[in-house]
Amino acid sequence: MSIVIRLAVPRDAALLPAIERSAAQAFRRIEGLHWLAEAEVMAVEQHRRLIALSTCWVAMGASNQRVGFLSAQRYGDDLHIHELSVKQSMQGQGVGRRLLETVMNEATSQRLRALTLTTFSDVPWNAPFYQRLGFEQDALAKSDPRLAALLRDEYLYGFAPGSRCAMVWRVPA
Repeated sequence: MSIVIRLAVPRDAALLPAIERSAAQAFRRIEGLHWLAEAEVMAVEQHRRLIALSTCWVAMGASNQRVGFLSAQRYGDDLHIHELSVKQSMQGQGVGRRLLETVMNEATSQRLRALTLTTFSDVPWNAPFYQRLGFEQDALAKSDPRLAALLRDEYLYGFAPGSRCAMVWRVPA
């Protein structure tokens, strides 16, 4: 299947929550995380804000259907990935990898310092996926006040202590 990655535009914002809800259905297979399939997703207004900042990308499949997205935000010289979601029917077909590679190339062309994110340490399509693409669970990432605050907030949200990690991909010089 041919996938095209492009910057999101305002008309995409209202369609992205449904992709995130669909992607979250994969958590039904993981004991203790099934509740994420029904959890709140990123609000349309937040999508609009990130789209206006040109830090949201969408994956377009057949018939111009949106099948995935990656939303991020700049923090100084870092680009933090808030959400990477692929429609459940498209998972395992390289859509997430293509979105992430597009953003890695963008970070390189903008001469940013790093891409950062928080994710589950042991869920196969989370930390292990990012590690295969060069992200590291970095001690420096844990000491970064912004990332430490995000992890703290995630634990307050209900994630089991120690289940989440901060990851960093350092942009090649």
